[in-house]
Amino acid sequence: MGLIKRATKLQKNRFWFQAGFFTLFVLAPPLDLFRFDLTQNHFFFLGQHWTLGLDAFIAGEIGPGQAAFNLIFRGFLPIALVGGGLIWTAWRYGRLYCGWLCPHFSVVETINKLMVKASGKPSVWEKNPLPELQPNGTIQKPDRRLWPVTVLAALFFAFLWALSLLTYLLPPFEIYHNLLTASLTPNQMRFLGVGTGLLFIEFMFARHLFCRFGCAVGLFQSLAWMANDKGMVVGFDRKRASLCADCNNACDNACPMRLKPRSIKRKMFTCTECAQCISACDQVQAQQAGPGLLKWVEDLEALPVVTGRDANGKKPSPAAPPVRLRQPQAVTPANYREL
Repeated sequence: MGLIKRATKLQKNRFWFQAGFFTLFVLAPPLDLFRFDLTQNHFFFLGQHWTLGLDAFIAGEIGPGQAAFNLIFRGFLPIALVGGGLIWTAWRYGRLYCGWLCPHFSVVETINKLMVKASGKPSVWEKNPLPELQPNGTIQKPDRRLWPVTVLAALFFAFLWALSLLTYLLPPFEIYHNLLTASLTPNQMRFLGVGTGLLFIEFMFARHLFCRFGCAVGLFQSLAWMANDKGMVVGFDRKRASLCADCNNACDNACPMRLKPRSIKRKMFTCTECAQCISACDQVQAQQAGPGLLKWVEDLEALPVVTGRDANGKKPSPAAPPVRLRQPQAVTPANYREL
């Protein structure tokens, strides 16, 4: 029971991180926390005009020394701090930003969950439906009546994303006023229409595929992470691999990126460290009165996951004999003990 509570608490905490950052993503422009205003051709940051001061230099109001200082302090330094901080975090902890903060990935997970409830599959490209038996022992049957809710949710998030992106470029309250009074300019209407349409298609058909293959921010995080053999990674207790025989691949089914968490690191290149696989395994094994087989590992403990060798450069002791996992269709509630 303690494992189930821990798994639930971990995912609840992650949900609040995601919800908070998504709210910040939407409210940052109207609060002038961060945006680039095309009408004034400069940034706003924490309510202040953030310029490089080049206009003042051209007008002769400041000298070259002050202009160079402004360029470094207001231009290069913020980019270095934000970019460097993101890369260092990824090098040490993987794509933590993606799994815990990214406003796009939070939409990915939301639509995934709705699609599973509507069709039994997290994506239209999935070949087989997921098992109805959930990691916590409950049964979840697909309900096709939820398809309209899924489509409307994708459309809502697509419009909200397009609207938010537009407010990062034009004065937010002007956009909101024009929207509420049905007086959007032709260009504003085109941006919202095209943006909503493209994002709707992406949210419906290519959510995790975009995260895996199309997101530059995610790609650079993955490259930084792969460069560090001792970075945090999901480790699998192979000595207890036989316990997987009575499971329906709950960790694989829980992964929103459709990865195999029991694989080595190079096959988990796009892992977002969302820990849903860890939580699912904890819930399953809690019903067997044992600890989960998956956990975060780092430093020397991460080396076997990456290189197949321990801290001394030796191959780890042989794991339990390979277990042929049962197909999801063959799993029933009888495979699990009562809580």
